[in-house]
Amino acid sequence: MSAPTDSASDPERSDARVGGSADATRSGNSFAGDFWVNFKRWNLKAVRNPFVLVVSLVQPIIFLVLFTQVFGQVATGAISRGDAGISYETYLVPAIAVQVSLAAAATSGVGLVNDIENGMFEKVLVSPMNRAAVFLGKTAAEILRILIQIGIILALGVLLGAEIATGLAGALGIMFVGVLFSMWFVSLSNTIAILTKDQESTIIGANLLQFPLLFVSTAFLPLRLLPDWIQTVAIYNPITYGVDAARALMLDRDVMTVVEVTQFGGVWNTLVPALAVLLALDVVFGGVAVYMLSKASSSDVQ
Repeated sequence: MSAPTDSASDPERSDARVGGSADATRSGNSFAGDFWVNFKRWNLKAVRNPFVLVVSLVQPIIFLVLFTQVFGQVATGAISRGDAGISYETYLVPAIAVQVSLAAAATSGVGLVNDIENGMFEKVLVSPMNRAAVFLGKTAAEILRILIQIGIILALGVLLGAEIATGLAGALGIMFVGVLFSMWFVSLSNTIAILTKDQESTIIGANLLQFPLLFVSTAFLPLRLLPDWIQTVAIYNPITYGVDAARALMLDRDVMTVVEVTQFGGVWNTLVPALAVLLALDVVFGGVAVYMLSKASSSDVQ
C-alpha cells in the first residue's frame, strides 16, 4: 500500500497490510497474488464479525420454519393439485436456499462501504493491486460463506421433512445454483456501495429489491397459482430462474413454466435456460461492478 497506515489504531488494517505485503512479495504482485490477498482479508473480516453471518442466515431460517409450520398444510394442498406427493417443505427449501444467497449477497456492499468509511478502500485504490482481482477476491470469500449457509439450509430442510430426489449430487447442484445466482446481486450490491458510499443507503437499496423480488417470483407458490400481473413480473424476475433451477434439482424434474423448453429432456429443460439467464446476469452486473471499481479514485471515496 502506498498510503501510510496507522496500525496501532486499527489492527485489522495492520493485519491486512502485513498479510497483503507478504503475499504480494511472494506472488510478485500478480493477479493471483492480489486475488489471494483480498480473499484472505475478507474471510478474516467475516470471522472477526460473525454478526453479519448470523443475520444473513437467521432470516431465511425463520422463513423456512414459519412458512412450513404455519402455511404447510394449506400450501401442500394447493401444490398437490398439480404435483401430487410433494410436501411444502420439499417445495420451499430451494426457494430458501436462493433467499440465503440473496441475503448474503445483499451484505456484500455493506462490507465495502465499511472499507470506504474506515479508509481501507482508499488505500486499496492507491495500491498497485489489480482492480478485477480485488473484486474477485472479495466475491470468492463471499461465495465460500454462501456455500456454507446453503448447506446449513439444506440440512435443516431435510430435518424438517424435505426430500432431495437427486441425492448428494442434487444438493451440490443446488449449492452451485445458489452461488451462480448470488453473483449478480453481489455485483449490484457493490455497485450501490460505490455509488452511495453510505451504509444505510446500501442496505435500503439492497433490501428494497430483495423482498419485493422474492414475493413476485415462483419462490413460495407455483406460477399458475399467482395473480396474472405477478405471473407477468415473474417471467422477468431473476429469482424465478434461480428458484426453478434449484427446485428442478430438488425434485429431479422439469419445473420451469416461464420459459417452455423441451429439446434438452427432463430436468435439463429447466436447468439450461435458467443457468443461461443467471450466467448472463452475472456477466453484465459483474462487468458493471468491475468498471465502477476501476473508475473509482481515492478522491471519490474521501
